[in-house]
Amino acid sequence: MDSDALDTFLTVHRRGGISNAAKVLHRSQPAISRRIALLEQELGVPLFERIAGRTLLSDAGRVLVPYAERAVAAAQDAEQAIRALTKQNSGPVSLAVTGTLADSRLSEIMKGFARAQPDVALTLRTATSTEVSDLIRRGEATIGLRYNVDRSADLACEPILTERLQVVCAPDHPLAGERVRRLAELREQRWIAFPEIPGRREIAASHVFALFLTQGLGEVEWTPVDSLTAQKRLVESGFGLALLAQSHVAEEMVSGTMSTIAVGDLSASHDVVVVTRRSGFLSMAARQLLEAIRRDYSAVGAVVAGRPRKRRTARKTRARRRAA
Repeated sequence: MDSDALDTFLTVHRRGGISNAAKVLHRSQPAISRRIALLEQELGVPLFERIAGRTLLSDAGRVLVPYAERAVAAAQDAEQAIRALTKQNSGPVSLAVTGTLADSRLSEIMKGFARAQPDVALTLRTATSTEVSDLIRRGEATIGLRYNVDRSADLACEPILTERLQVVCAPDHPLAGERVRRLAELREQRWIAFPEIPGRREIAASHVFALFLTQGLGEVEWTPVDSLTAQKRLVESGFGLALLAQSHVAEEMVSGTMSTIAVGDLSASHDVVVVTRRSGFLSMAARQLLEAIRRDYSAVGAVVAGRPRKRRTARKTRARRRAA
Protein backbone atom coordinates (compact mmCIF):
# COMPACT_ATOMS: atom_id res chain seq x y z
CA MET A 1 0.00 0.00 0.00
CA ASP A 2 1.32 3.43 -0.88
CA SER A 3 0.03 6.77 0.34
CA ASP A 4 -1.42 7.65 -3.07
CA ALA A 5 -3.60 4.54 -3.05
CA LEU A 6 -4.77 5.29 0.48
CA ASP A 7 -5.46 8.92 -0.40
CA THR A 8 -7.55 7.77 -3.37
CA PHE A 9 -9.45 5.39 -1.10
CA LEU A 10 -10.16 8.18 1.41
CA THR A 11 -11.27 10.58 -1.30
CA VAL A 12 -13.76 8.07 -2.72
CA HIS A 13 -15.09 7.53 0.81
CA ARG A 14 -15.41 11.23 1.66
CA ARG A 15 -16.84 12.26 -1.69
CA GLY A 16 -19.30 9.41 -1.85
CA GLY A 17 -18.23 7.74 -5.06
CA ILE A 18 -15.81 7.28 -7.94
CA SER A 19 -17.07 10.14 -10.12
CA ASN A 20 -16.86 12.78 -7.39
CA ALA A 21 -13.41 11.55 -6.35
CA ALA A 22 -12.24 11.76 -9.96
CA LYS A 23 -13.23 15.44 -10.12
CA VAL A 24 -11.42 16.25 -6.88
CA LEU A 25 -8.26 14.35 -7.82
CA HIS A 26 -8.35 15.52 -11.47
CA ARG A 27 -8.18 11.97 -12.79
CA SER A 28 -10.41 9.88 -14.99
CA GLN A 29 -13.03 7.61 -13.44
CA PRO A 30 -11.39 4.47 -14.92
CA ALA A 31 -8.08 5.51 -13.31
CA ILE A 32 -9.74 5.88 -9.90
CA SER A 33 -11.59 2.58 -10.28
CA ARG A 34 -8.36 0.82 -11.24
CA ARG A 35 -6.53 2.30 -8.24
CA ILE A 36 -9.21 1.06 -5.85
CA ALA A 37 -9.30 -2.36 -7.53
CA LEU A 38 -5.53 -2.76 -7.13
CA LEU A 39 -5.76 -1.80 -3.45
CA GLU A 40 -8.59 -4.28 -2.89
CA GLN A 41 -6.58 -6.94 -4.71
CA GLU A 42 -3.57 -6.22 -2.49
CA LEU A 43 -5.67 -6.46 0.68
CA GLY A 44 -7.76 -9.38 -0.53
CA VAL A 45 -11.09 -7.79 0.50
CA PRO A 46 -13.60 -5.37 -1.03
CA LEU A 47 -13.43 -1.87 0.46
CA PHE A 48 -16.72 -0.53 -0.94
CA GLU A 49 -20.22 -1.80 -1.56
CA ARG A 50 -22.90 -0.49 -3.92
CA ILE A 51 -26.17 -0.25 -2.01
CA ALA A 52 -29.25 1.42 -3.51
CA GLY A 53 -27.08 3.31 -5.98
CA ARG A 54 -24.72 4.59 -3.28
CA THR A 55 -21.04 3.80 -2.74
CA LEU A 56 -20.60 2.82 0.91
CA LEU A 57 -17.71 1.45 2.93
CA SER A 58 -17.58 -2.29 3.51
CA ASP A 59 -16.67 -3.64 6.94
CA ALA A 60 -13.04 -3.83 5.80
CA GLY A 61 -13.24 -0.27 4.48
CA ARG A 62 -14.46 1.05 7.82
CA VAL A 63 -11.56 -0.67 9.56
CA LEU A 64 -9.07 0.80 7.08
CA VAL A 65 -10.18 4.46 7.34
CA PRO A 66 -8.34 5.51 10.54
CA TYR A 67 -5.15 3.72 9.48
CA ALA A 68 -5.31 5.30 6.03
CA GLU A 69 -5.81 8.74 7.56
CA ARG A 70 -2.74 8.34 9.76
CA ALA A 71 -0.62 7.00 6.88
CA VAL A 72 -1.57 9.85 4.53
CA ALA A 73 -0.99 12.42 7.27
CA ALA A 74 2.44 10.90 8.00
CA ALA A 75 3.37 11.16 4.33
CA GLN A 76 2.38 14.83 4.37
CA ASP A 77 4.50 15.31 7.49
CA ALA A 78 7.51 13.81 5.75
CA GLU A 79 7.09 16.07 2.72
CA GLN A 80 6.72 19.19 4.88
CA ALA A 81 9.71 18.24 7.03
CA ILE A 82 11.94 17.90 3.96
CA ARG A 83 10.78 21.23 2.55
CA ALA A 84 11.35 22.89 5.92
CA LEU A 85 15.07 22.06 5.64
CA THR A 86 15.42 24.63 2.89
CA LYS A 87 12.97 27.32 4.05
CA GLN A 88 12.33 27.56 7.77
CA ASN A 89 9.71 30.30 7.67
CA SER A 90 7.66 29.55 4.59
CA GLY A 91 5.09 27.07 3.36
CA PRO A 92 1.47 26.44 4.34
CA VAL A 93 -0.02 26.57 7.83
CA SER A 94 -3.69 25.63 8.15
CA LEU A 95 -5.76 26.64 11.17
CA ALA A 96 -9.12 24.97 11.96
CA VAL A 97 -11.30 26.53 14.66
CA THR A 98 -14.75 26.17 16.11
CA GLY A 99 -16.91 28.87 14.57
CA THR A 100 -17.48 30.85 17.78
CA LEU A 101 -13.71 31.10 18.32
CA ALA A 102 -13.19 32.84 14.96
CA ASP A 103 -13.49 36.22 16.64
CA SER A 104 -11.58 39.49 16.81
CA ARG A 105 -9.03 37.95 19.18
CA LEU A 106 -8.12 35.29 16.61
CA SER A 107 -8.07 37.93 13.90
CA GLU A 108 -5.43 39.90 15.82
CA ILE A 109 -3.33 36.76 16.31
CA MET A 110 -3.47 36.00 12.59
CA LYS A 111 -2.65 39.59 11.64
CA GLY A 112 0.39 39.59 13.91
CA PHE A 113 1.54 36.24 12.53
CA ALA A 114 1.10 37.41 8.92
CA ARG A 115 3.23 40.49 9.60
CA ALA A 116 5.96 38.39 11.20
CA GLN A 117 5.81 35.62 8.58
CA PRO A 118 4.89 37.21 5.23
CA ASP A 119 6.05 34.17 3.25
CA VAL A 120 3.79 31.70 5.06
CA ALA A 121 0.49 30.75 3.41
CA LEU A 122 -1.93 30.86 6.36
CA THR A 123 -5.45 29.50 5.87
CA LEU A 124 -8.43 29.32 8.21
CA ARG A 125 -11.33 26.85 8.32
CA THR A 126 -14.29 26.89 10.70
CA ALA A 127 -16.04 23.74 11.90
CA THR A 128 -17.60 22.15 14.95
CA SER A 129 -15.28 20.91 17.70
CA THR A 130 -15.63 17.32 16.48
CA GLU A 131 -14.84 18.36 12.91
CA VAL A 132 -11.80 20.34 14.07
CA SER A 133 -10.39 17.15 15.60
CA ASP A 134 -11.10 15.22 12.40
CA LEU A 135 -9.31 17.83 10.27
CA ILE A 136 -6.24 17.67 12.49
CA ARG A 137 -6.33 13.86 12.56
CA ARG A 138 -6.44 13.67 8.75
CA GLY A 139 -3.62 16.18 8.34
CA GLU A 140 -5.94 18.68 6.61
CA ALA A 141 -5.24 21.27 9.30
CA THR A 142 -2.05 21.99 11.22
CA ILE A 143 -3.43 23.55 14.40
CA GLY A 144 -6.96 23.40 15.79
CA LEU A 145 -8.93 25.40 18.33
CA ARG A 146 -11.99 23.72 19.84
CA TYR A 147 -13.96 23.41 23.05
CA ASN A 148 -13.04 20.78 25.62
CA VAL A 149 -10.41 18.04 25.40
CA ASP A 150 -10.67 15.31 22.77
CA ARG A 151 -9.54 12.06 24.40
CA SER A 152 -8.38 10.45 21.15
CA ALA A 153 -4.93 8.91 21.52
CA ASP A 154 -3.68 10.35 18.22
CA LEU A 155 -4.36 13.97 19.21
CA ALA A 156 -2.46 16.27 21.57
CA CYS A 157 -4.89 18.59 23.36
CA GLU A 158 -3.76 21.52 25.51
CA PRO A 159 -6.34 23.60 27.43
CA ILE A 160 -5.30 27.24 27.13
CA LEU A 161 -8.29 29.08 28.59
CA THR A 162 -11.24 28.26 30.85
CA GLU A 163 -14.20 30.51 30.17
CA ARG A 164 -17.11 30.93 32.53
CA LEU A 165 -20.55 30.77 30.93
CA GLN A 166 -23.12 33.30 32.05
CA VAL A 167 -26.80 34.01 31.48
CA VAL A 168 -27.20 37.09 29.28
CA CYS A 169 -30.26 39.18 28.54
CA ALA A 170 -31.39 42.49 27.08
CA PRO A 171 -30.51 45.53 29.23
CA ASP A 172 -34.21 46.30 29.81
CA HIS A 173 -35.10 42.75 30.91
CA PRO A 174 -36.81 42.77 34.35
CA LEU A 175 -33.97 40.68 35.81
CA ALA A 176 -31.08 42.48 34.07
CA GLY A 177 -28.25 43.00 36.53
CA GLU A 178 -30.10 41.03 39.22
CA ARG A 179 -29.39 37.74 40.96
CA VAL A 180 -31.66 34.72 41.29
CA ARG A 181 -30.97 31.93 43.74
CA ARG A 182 -31.75 29.00 41.47
CA LEU A 183 -31.76 28.20 37.76
CA ALA A 184 -35.31 26.93 38.28
CA GLU A 185 -36.44 30.57 38.57
CA LEU A 186 -35.59 31.07 34.89
CA ARG A 187 -37.45 28.01 33.69
CA GLU A 188 -40.37 29.97 32.24
CA GLN A 189 -38.10 32.23 30.19
CA ARG A 190 -37.57 31.70 26.48
CA TRP A 191 -34.01 30.60 25.74
CA ILE A 192 -31.84 30.89 22.65
CA ALA A 193 -29.25 28.16 22.07
CA PHE A 194 -27.24 26.37 19.43
CA PRO A 195 -29.18 23.55 17.74
CA GLU A 196 -28.42 19.90 18.24
CA ILE A 197 -27.10 18.36 15.02
CA PRO A 198 -26.99 14.54 14.89
CA GLY A 199 -23.44 13.29 14.62
CA ARG A 200 -21.96 16.76 15.22
CA ARG A 201 -22.39 17.19 18.94
CA GLU A 202 -20.98 20.34 20.48
CA ILE A 203 -20.38 21.21 24.11
CA ALA A 204 -23.40 20.35 26.28
CA ALA A 205 -23.43 23.76 27.91
CA SER A 206 -24.14 25.39 24.55
CA HIS A 207 -27.50 23.60 24.64
CA VAL A 208 -28.91 25.38 27.63
CA PHE A 209 -31.86 23.03 27.98
CA ALA A 210 -29.42 20.28 28.94
CA LEU A 211 -28.69 22.17 32.15
CA PHE A 212 -32.36 22.16 33.07
CA LEU A 213 -32.61 18.45 32.33
CA THR A 214 -29.57 17.57 34.45
CA GLN A 215 -31.09 19.47 37.38
CA GLY A 216 -34.36 17.61 36.99
CA LEU A 217 -36.25 20.70 35.87
CA GLY A 218 -37.56 19.26 32.60
CA GLU A 219 -37.46 20.91 29.21
CA VAL A 220 -37.71 24.65 28.59
CA GLU A 221 -38.99 26.76 25.74
CA TRP A 222 -36.07 27.48 23.46
CA THR A 223 -35.22 28.65 19.97
CA PRO A 224 -32.36 26.99 18.04
CA VAL A 225 -30.06 29.51 16.36
CA ASP A 226 -26.84 28.27 14.73
CA SER A 227 -25.08 31.65 14.62
CA LEU A 228 -23.47 33.30 17.64
CA THR A 229 -23.95 36.75 16.12
CA ALA A 230 -27.64 36.06 15.49
CA GLN A 231 -28.05 34.79 19.05
CA LYS A 232 -26.59 38.00 20.45
CA ARG A 233 -28.79 40.21 18.28
CA LEU A 234 -31.89 38.31 19.40
CA VAL A 235 -30.89 38.59 23.06
CA GLU A 236 -30.24 42.33 22.68
CA SER A 237 -33.69 42.72 21.13
CA GLY A 238 -35.37 40.99 24.06
CA PHE A 239 -36.35 37.75 22.32
CA GLY A 240 -34.87 35.53 25.02
CA LEU A 241 -31.98 34.61 27.29
CA ALA A 242 -28.79 32.81 26.31
CA LEU A 243 -25.90 31.09 28.05
CA LEU A 244 -22.71 32.50 26.55
CA ALA A 245 -19.04 32.81 27.40
CA GLN A 246 -17.74 36.06 28.85
CA SER A 247 -15.53 36.71 25.83
CA HIS A 248 -18.45 36.26 23.43
CA VAL A 249 -20.31 39.24 24.90
CA ALA A 250 -17.43 41.44 26.08
CA GLU A 251 -18.12 44.18 23.52
CA GLU A 252 -21.87 44.16 24.17
CA MET A 253 -21.32 44.42 27.92
CA VAL A 254 -19.02 47.41 27.50
CA SER A 255 -21.43 49.17 25.13
CA GLY A 256 -24.40 48.42 27.42
CA THR A 257 -26.47 46.60 24.78
CA MET A 258 -26.52 43.42 26.87
CA SER A 259 -26.67 42.55 30.56
CA THR A 260 -26.38 39.46 32.76
CA ILE A 261 -28.47 37.58 35.29
CA ALA A 262 -26.45 35.96 38.08
CA VAL A 263 -27.66 32.48 39.04
CA GLY A 264 -26.72 31.13 42.45
CA ASP A 265 -26.70 27.41 41.62
CA LEU A 266 -25.27 27.71 38.12
CA SER A 267 -21.62 26.82 37.63
CA ALA A 268 -20.92 26.31 33.93
CA SER A 269 -17.74 26.77 31.96
CA HIS A 270 -15.86 25.37 29.02
CA ASP A 271 -12.20 24.97 28.11
CA VAL A 272 -10.71 26.40 24.95
CA VAL A 273 -8.26 23.76 23.73
CA VAL A 274 -5.51 23.91 21.12
CA VAL A 275 -5.19 20.66 19.16
CA THR A 276 -2.33 19.20 17.16
CA ARG A 277 -1.62 15.71 15.89
CA ARG A 278 0.41 13.71 18.40
CA SER A 279 3.90 13.09 17.00
CA GLY A 280 2.94 15.06 13.88
CA PHE A 281 5.39 17.42 12.18
CA LEU A 282 5.11 21.14 12.94
CA SER A 283 7.16 23.52 10.85
CA MET A 284 8.98 26.44 12.44
CA ALA A 285 6.19 28.74 11.26
CA ALA A 286 3.50 26.46 12.72
CA ARG A 287 5.31 26.35 16.06
CA GLN A 288 5.50 30.14 16.09
CA LEU A 289 1.76 30.42 15.44
CA LEU A 290 1.06 27.85 18.16
CA GLU A 291 3.14 29.86 20.63
CA ALA A 292 1.33 33.08 19.65
CA ILE A 293 -2.02 31.42 20.32
CA ARG A 294 -0.86 30.12 23.71
CA ARG A 295 0.54 33.50 24.69
CA ASP A 296 -2.53 35.49 23.67
CA TYR A 297 -5.09 33.17 25.27
CA SER A 298 -3.06 32.94 28.47
CA ALA A 299 -3.05 36.75 28.67
CA VAL A 300 -6.81 36.87 28.12
CA GLY A 301 -7.31 34.28 30.87
CA ALA A 302 -5.32 36.39 33.30
CA VAL A 303 -7.40 39.49 32.49
CA VAL A 304 -10.72 37.63 32.83
CA ALA A 305 -9.67 36.09 36.14
CA GLY A 306 -8.81 39.50 37.57
CA ARG A 307 -11.78 41.45 36.20
CA PRO A 308 -14.13 42.87 38.84
CA ARG A 309 -17.77 41.89 38.59
CA LYS A 310 -20.27 44.61 37.66
CA ARG A 311 -23.68 43.09 38.09
CA ARG A 312 -25.47 46.28 39.06
CA THR A 313 -24.67 48.25 35.91
CA ALA A 314 -27.95 47.45 34.14
CA ARG A 315 -30.00 48.31 37.24
CA LYS A 316 -28.31 51.73 37.47
CA THR A 317 -28.87 52.29 33.77
CA ARG A 318 -32.60 51.63 34.12
CA ALA A 319 -32.77 53.93 37.13
CA ARG A 320 -31.13 56.74 35.18
CA ARG A 321 -33.57 56.18 32.30
CA ARG A 322 -36.57 56.43 34.64
CA ALA A 323 -35.18 59.54 36.25
CA ALA A 324 -34.77 61.14 32.85
